[in-house]
Amino acid sequence: MSATTSSAAAATPSGGNRAPSQGGVIEGANPSHYNPKDPITMFIIQAGLIIIVCHILHWPLKKIRQPRVIAEVIGGIILGPSVMGRIPGFRAAIFPAESIPNLTLVANLGLVLYLFLIGLETDVRFLVSNWRVATSVAFAGMALPFGLGCALAWGLYHQFAGDEGILSIGFSVYMLFIGVAIAITAFPVLCRILTELKLLDTSVGVITLSAGVANDVVGWILLALCVALVNAGSGLTALWILMACLGYMLFLLYIVKPALVWLLRRTGSIENGPSQTMVSVILLIALASAFFTGIIGVHAIFGGFMVGLILPREGGFNIKVTEKLEDLIGAIFLPLYFTLSGLNTNLGLLNSGIAWGYVVAVTLVAFFSKLFGATVAARLNGLVWRESFAIGVLMSCKGLVELIVLNIGLQARILSTRTFTIFVVMALITTFSTTPLATLLYPPWYQEKLKAWRRGEIDWDTGEALPTSSNPDDEPKPSKPGATDRVRQLLVYLTLDNMPSILDLVSLFGNPSSAASQSHPADRKEGSKQASERAVRAHGLRLLQLTDRDSSVMTVSQVDEYNQLDPVVNIFRTLGQLHKIAISGEVAVMPEPRFAEALVSKSTAISSDLILIPWDKSHVPGGAQSVSEAFNSKLAASFSTIVKPLLQMPDHNLAIFFPKPITTPAGTHTPNRRLTRTYSFSDVKNDIPTTVPVTNLSHHVFLPYFGGADDQLALIVVLQLCERTDVTATVVCFTTGEADASFTATSSAYRGDNVKFETVVTEDGYEAALERASTETQPEGEAPSRHLVVVGRRVGADAVHGKPSYRVVDEVRDGLGAVAAHFVASGLRVDVLAIQARTNVSA
Repeated sequence: MSATTSSAAAATPSGGNRAPSQGGVIEGANPSHYNPKDPITMFIIQAGLIIIVCHILHWPLKKIRQPRVIAEVIGGIILGPSVMGRIPGFRAAIFPAESIPNLTLVANLGLVLYLFLIGLETDVRFLVSNWRVATSVAFAGMALPFGLGCALAWGLYHQFAGDEGILSIGFSVYMLFIGVAIAITAFPVLCRILTELKLLDTSVGVITLSAGVANDVVGWILLALCVALVNAGSGLTALWILMACLGYMLFLLYIVKPALVWLLRRTGSIENGPSQTMVSVILLIALASAFFTGIIGVHAIFGGFMVGLILPREGGFNIKVTEKLEDLIGAIFLPLYFTLSGLNTNLGLLNSGIAWGYVVAVTLVAFFSKLFGATVAARLNGLVWRESFAIGVLMSCKGLVELIVLNIGLQARILSTRTFTIFVVMALITTFSTTPLATLLYPPWYQEKLKAWRRGEIDWDTGEALPTSSNPDDEPKPSKPGATDRVRQLLVYLTLDNMPSILDLVSLFGNPSSAASQSHPADRKEGSKQASERAVRAHGLRLLQLTDRDSSVMTVSQVDEYNQLDPVVNIFRTLGQLHKIAISGEVAVMPEPRFAEALVSKSTAISSDLILIPWDKSHVPGGAQSVSEAFNSKLAASFSTIVKPLLQMPDHNLAIFFPKPITTPAGTHTPNRRLTRTYSFSDVKNDIPTTVPVTNLSHHVFLPYFGGADDQLALIVVLQLCERTDVTATVVCFTTGEADASFTATSSAYRGDNVKFETVVTEDGYEAALERASTETQPEGEAPSRHLVVVGRRVGADAVHGKPSYRVVDEVRDGLGAVAAHFVASGLRVDVLAIQARTNVSA
């Protein structure tokens, strides 16, 4: 048996007649045995274990809004000599010493590419637009920590000079490195924290982001100087290295950048996004730059960072490039790199009171020097103390940039493993504490109070409202809750899936084709005044989910430019030009659970009379039963995300818009096409009918009226839509006795001829309303037109008698209301608008 095993495991042929074993585990080979000629097996084991551990740790940490780098470093510490490394044979089996160079090679390649992404993310325009306050905060927030770090370096240099694995370097170089390690700020992590805390559009966020850019750029320059001094044999050599680095930066800026921009414009990459060929060209430039900075004595990461800085930002091109690369880098390369930091961290070396004393000293100096310097500078620039302290706390965030600096110091043998461990613990503590401290110092209620105080609306000490001296007639009056007589300000939640239906609905609020606009010239002035008073302003809000991708954070930092480029917002603006509606739009990026909060905040800010929320479409085949099933399954998931929180807001009118489902009629045959051609226009003749019918642009609205505040608001909206001559409506009051008094008064006072009022006495309001809706929206013998059913969302059991014949899940019924859900679940193919009125009525 042993002879067989030895023969199977033979690595070289015997006498040239036997090839090396290729059977792997089938022939008894150990997959965890490291083979330098075939290292991929061991690499997969290592990478798989690292990624799994990092994701397991990140799951609970993200609940308390901690960045991913915390999980990656802690994962490395667990897998390293501090925890798992104490298990006999673990490190030799999973992380053998001879396999670490391969892991390090892949991790460093990922680091070069990640620094390239950081260069893309670093927008110097932040620094330019806020240069005065940003420069002062960045200088004070870096000078003081740098000075105290240099002082701390004296003790570290002499205390741990005898540690293994460090070079014998002069104190000045060591002091420079420790000063940079203490003074650096993690710009990428900082940007994500500001987004999570909703501070990007505040003075704290703008100043912190601007100062962070300046701090980052200066920090990288000082680190490059430090590495150059370590690699140089003399001061003259270091000078030549720095001159070469400066000359190369000028070469990139004035030679490579114009040529690259010309090529990108020539290929249309800036407008349409980079092609695969252009991505390859950009990566080659980044790697070539890393090669050059590496061979002249500066670390290779600086070459990648420089190329990221020179790429154009026009049209969000830097975001488009980041989207091509970030998943591979973030999912594989970065976990490997930062886990290696943990593997190189050995908490067991902190085995003395002196070592732990330096852990405390380094952490306190790094945190409080940043806090004090940035806080004082912000306060001197006119910010209040809480704002200043929040800026100081945010600037103390170290994050992944600190770990990159520390790893460079370890590789350059400036730091020993013990000193490296001390600084890693400091980086973890300062990064972990940033979010909770910033939340404590600058909570949302304080931000609102500060805004109101700066507008002169409240007294700071008492919080009471101050009397205004302005003429109330000079400013537009916000609508009073519960007192809506017509929709003047409309807030629309923009989604790509429902854009056609939303555009069609919003267009009905456009400039009405009334008689006033066609009156005698003597009355045109009066008609114009009336049209101005009746004008509707619509504001579209496009909400994008904030993910853990860098491109998502970059979109946040460049949201002003993104507002001009977003296709959905631009289409919405075009609608205003076509239908003479005062339309505006914007994009906001945030975590999805905050979408409802953002809509309410924007509605309050613009004094919106109605929030229009579209609900997802259902694309299903078959008949009415299929529509009902898809309706229940898909809409129930959407209910809890946005609609449910909005329904609980008492101060806002809400309209939930359910577009007509896109269905395939039962029995329709769909040809089974095979992909036999490269282009998709070979079957155009099968998709487009030979004759295209002329579309009837008229609209017909049906309102089943049962009484209550929601139905009253729905009636107001319907009558406003019917101010257009191309809109007609049928309003039917379903009752068991006499008609509602409000309905009777409105129908008697209405003088138009395009709205028909009826009263129907019935004992089964659900079925009567559904039957009448089917008749109104699918008339026989009439030209086709667009149909809309408007209903009040909340209709009590005393108003609607009978029992729905179609089953609807509770979440859907609670979202659209009983009547609207009954209409949609029945398979009625028509747009449905469910309206809920304010419940918080104030005088």
